[in-house]
Amino acid sequence: MRWFSVGIKVVCLVSMMCTVSGIGANWGTQASHPLPPDTVVRLLRENGIRKVKLFDADYDTLRSLGKSEGVEVMVGIPNDMLASLATSVKAAEKWVSKNVSAHVSSSNVKIRYVAVGNEPFLETYNGSFLRTTFPALQNVQSALIKAGLSNQVKVTVPLNADVYASSNGLPSGGDFRTDIHGLMLQIVKFLSDNGAPFTVNIYPFISLYIDSNFPVDYAFFDGNASPITDGSLTYYNMFDANYDTLVWALQKNGFGNLPIIVGEIGWPTDGDQNANIVYAQRFNQGFMSHILGGRGTPMRPGPIDAYLFSLIDEDAKSIDPGNFERHWGIFTFDGIAKYQLNLGSTNSGSLVPAKGVHYLERKWCVMKPSANLDDPQVALSVSYACGLADCTSLGYGTSCGSLDARGNISYAVNSYYQRNNQLDVACKFPNLSMITKTNPSVGSCRFEIMIEPYYGGAGRRFGCLQKPLSLVALTIFFSLTVV
Repeated sequence: MRWFSVGIKVVCLVSMMCTVSGIGANWGTQASHPLPPDTVVRLLRENGIRKVKLFDADYDTLRSLGKSEGVEVMVGIPNDMLASLATSVKAAEKWVSKNVSAHVSSSNVKIRYVAVGNEPFLETYNGSFLRTTFPALQNVQSALIKAGLSNQVKVTVPLNADVYASSNGLPSGGDFRTDIHGLMLQIVKFLSDNGAPFTVNIYPFISLYIDSNFPVDYAFFDGNASPITDGSLTYYNMFDANYDTLVWALQKNGFGNLPIIVGEIGWPTDGDQNANIVYAQRFNQGFMSHILGGRGTPMRPGPIDAYLFSLIDEDAKSIDPGNFERHWGIFTFDGIAKYQLNLGSTNSGSLVPAKGVHYLERKWCVMKPSANLDDPQVALSVSYACGLADCTSLGYGTSCGSLDARGNISYAVNSYYQRNNQLDVACKFPNLSMITKTNPSVGSCRFEIMIEPYYGGAGRRFGCLQKPLSLVALTIFFSLTVV
């Protein structure tokens, strides 16, 4: 096992620019009840976060960022759009006109990068985007040139660290993956020719998650791990070793001076025994101290451009990679700081929570005291609730791992109830549930009260995305089980 290598991570992006110092943040919106964009922009501003990376080009989000007093933005093009942009310059020109030019000129949004795709060469994608990523990148660049924006807005492709590997288990053995080596050189040359950066996502947590023999301390920055020696260079943490493996890969292929952006880096706080508040604070604060010192890495000393993953938890993300996927935020879904973290950008040296967040009524759905654990409907009800809500905080080593059986059931039905905006019918699991105004939270396990739905512009609605389907299904479920 090459301990500096990074595991696979399927998710998101973030932005940055050489003209702005400090850490950036990824702002993902795969949430059942996202905070209003204006609230998030204020959160960014009050925490001194001057760079943000998006995974799409949502209209309301970009309009709000126009009022951010200069936050620099990386807009994203999702992978499912690559094919259309790859085959049509006109489609790329239309996308740039609508999602870049219009916001730069009329909304005063400081767009600095367009992220073409998101980790499109992940081995788990089985080559789905190998033929479309580079042509899409070329067409978007052509569209930016035509729009007169190519000097201020640069293209990039956020890539997972699995696009490179080491032949000898050390950074100096770094080179691009054999199966995509030629394609990677085409992209790297194109980025270099157009003054654009190489964007890479690095996740030490994933290596710990997939390898039980991974040396835990090597994932962090406190110098407690046994170092790795590579010639005259010594590596005390996985990030430096992984980053320098990329530096070696670029250098070997003639692009040793290409700028590098760390598009995603972070640590989740729940959903796995190693995803917890203590480790997340240790990693993110260690990383911040590491980069704020300006030392860089052994192969590339100096400032590092990076974006934390992520800003806010997203309870609607796919959990195929693991239950931790919904818990990467340094803030909870409602904008509460999870732990002490000094980003080097506020006078207090700590995170500032979101202001003006509006919650639903203080009430919860829980298991009735009279309900029987042996009732055959219990398992069906919990499975149904968790399938349509979020139970990733339940299980061994999680924040709610100490709950007993009744507590687990209460957590599941409450998650469903809150997801459906506390509608009475969402707490009518047969012979099982009841509404209470007594907070059932215990210890580290927080029984959430949902925030009010956000009704975005352009006719979009958030906070009740699955209400009609799930509540109809619940009615059918009840009719089939209450017999």
